[in-house]
Amino acid sequence: MKITTAQWIVMAAGVVALALLPLGLKGYGVYLLSLWCVYVMANFGLNLVVGYAGLMSLCQAAFLGIGAYTAGILMNMGFSFWVVVPVAALNCFLLGLLIGFPALRVQHHYLAFATLGFNVLVSLFMRNEQWLTGGPFGIANVPRPSVFGHVLNGSVPFYYLILASTVVLAALMAWLLRSPWGRAFTALRDNPIRAESLGVNITLYTLLAFAIGAVFAGVAGTFYATLVQFIDPIPFSYSASLMLLLAVIAGGSGRFFGPVVGAAIVVLLPEWLRFAQDWYLVIFGFAIVALMIWLPGGLLALPERLGFGDKA
Repeated sequence: MKITTAQWIVMAAGVVALALLPLGLKGYGVYLLSLWCVYVMANFGLNLVVGYAGLMSLCQAAFLGIGAYTAGILMNMGFSFWVVVPVAALNCFLLGLLIGFPALRVQHHYLAFATLGFNVLVSLFMRNEQWLTGGPFGIANVPRPSVFGHVLNGSVPFYYLILASTVVLAALMAWLLRSPWGRAFTALRDNPIRAESLGVNITLYTLLAFAIGAVFAGVAGTFYATLVQFIDPIPFSYSASLMLLLAVIAGGSGRFFGPVVGAAIVVLLPEWLRFAQDWYLVIFGFAIVALMIWLPGGLLALPERLGFGDKA
């Protein structure tokens, strides 16, 4: 993946715009921007699995929930947020390796059902193991993180922390995709047999794709827990995994900025359509159907559909 000078300029301008945007928004608007950043982080990981490695995953919400519950449990025990983040990342990395093993034996819709089963299993654990997760009552009063001793209770300061973390994760993903690992993931997607003949360890990179994708979701989950300050099993069900997958596909699977655009579609677009009152979800559904019919490559495929632009 090569990022041109023009794309670097657009990215820098976008970050500056996102940094200035909260200054003209009220509390709920800042909350939506923060939630959008959380989805972007999680979708960067899912895009690695689905878009770059060519593997199907319907369990990203489970890893999001694992990160969130790790933060909720440990922070209520008194652990610092900055200790919780690497612990959540490690938990998700190990579980991501575990869920990657079915991908060594099955592919396509069979793998989708296998990962979906994992998401259902995690949801049932969150709902039934009340001694740890609080069950359907969830975990309340998750504290906000602190920076240099200052607790980020305000919505705008906390948004800046989430935005900065999103930029850091985006930079890490860009580095990964430009590295030999990124080329190996792409080779795995395009032609696994040819990739193996060229010396790519298919087993290793299949497991790593799931593990790294899970890490991104786990880190996003820690920010989600501290954003809403209350977690229960509902936001991490299989339907949430479907929405995350929809975001990747609608934005542009296998395109670096696909998670950014896709997260805006599933998080911000329904809110922008609320002027339609009871019809806003109907309009949202028709918009998604139309997008999949006329732009199956996602919204970022529009320049190519119009005859100019490269895949990025």
